[in-house]
Amino acid sequence: MKLGLIGAGNMASALARGIGEPVLVHDIDEPKARQLAAELGGEAVGPEELASQADVVVLCHKPQQLDEVAERISPRAIASILAATTTSQIEAAYPDTPVYRFIPNIPAEVRKGVLCYVPGSLAARGPEQELLELFGRAGAILRLDEEPLIEPAMALMSCGPAFMALIAESFADAGAQHGLEPDDAMRMVVETMGGTAAYLAENDWDGEALRRRVATPGGATERGLIRLEEDGLRQVCRAAVDAVVEGTRR
Repeated sequence: MKLGLIGAGNMASALARGIGEPVLVHDIDEPKARQLAAELGGEAVGPEELASQADVVVLCHKPQQLDEVAERISPRAIASILAATTTSQIEAAYPDTPVYRFIPNIPAEVRKGVLCYVPGSLAARGPEQELLELFGRAGAILRLDEEPLIEPAMALMSCGPAFMALIAESFADAGAQHGLEPDDAMRMVVETMGGTAAYLAENDWDGEALRRRVATPGGATERGLIRLEEDGLRQVCRAAVDAVVEGTRR
């Protein structure tokens, strides 16, 4: 399957690298398009040529450019990673075209991503299964039954890497304040985050059970957990998710 990317920004390039196939690329920043295409063994081309050659055109441009781009191309099928742009809006711009909406995240670049997926009304008429298999190289695909769930999902998995990076930095900074070398502290946190994620994946995603296993009653971990709860960690996390959801749905 030949993919054509319209847009070569951070998320588009992460997804393309995770898929690992030669791609056609168009971007108004031509050097950026050429660089990504060359990296993957593909080609930088104009939008019309891209749409005529690609089996699926992946919309990676700015959401407000939807109609402008649609006026220039006639794709066989559309995959979209546009934020705040519903399948209905995409189908209105591309009538009678199979549409597949994805929200990926940056870890897709290292094939550890999460890609939330909502099919359009004509998805079954196009290469849905082949596309899902191809995108699945970049990470786990989670199909959402209702499209409005995209916004809270995006807050967790697309914005999530930035949130997790801030948490990692904060814990590492705290360790450094007690004398650890900053690089050592950051590695300790990152390795622990990775190990915790792997453990939870192997144990039914049960965070509460892991907390109980680590936190001996009256011990050091329990004291730390109590302080996190008292200082409002849950409320801070909820506020971050609310800010993303409310801002995206305006």
